[in-house]
Amino acid sequence: MTDYVNSPPHYNTGNVECIVAIEESMTPEAFKGYLKGNIQKYMWRYEAKKGLQDVLKAEWYLKRLIKTLEKEENAQNARTSPPDDFI
Repeated sequence: MTDYVNSPPHYNTGNVECIVAIEESMTPEAFKGYLKGNIQKYMWRYEAKKGLQDVLKAEWYLKRLIKTLEKEENAQNARTSPPDDFI
């Protein structure tokens, strides 16, 4: 069965997944805005279009945004925290 939420086949036709190419083409701020916009789009239309599938897509983009924010926060903490062996 095809998973149109987590791995839609039309987004995986080359060597790079579409979302990765989009992220690499944008600044971090622009990419976060892209994710936020997609969350809003899928939530806006779910009642009139694909129901549960659209809510699950919004969740997918939300999880990607959370992962992106956690990565940024971890990188920031690594830059500002002294090493574990710092005396």
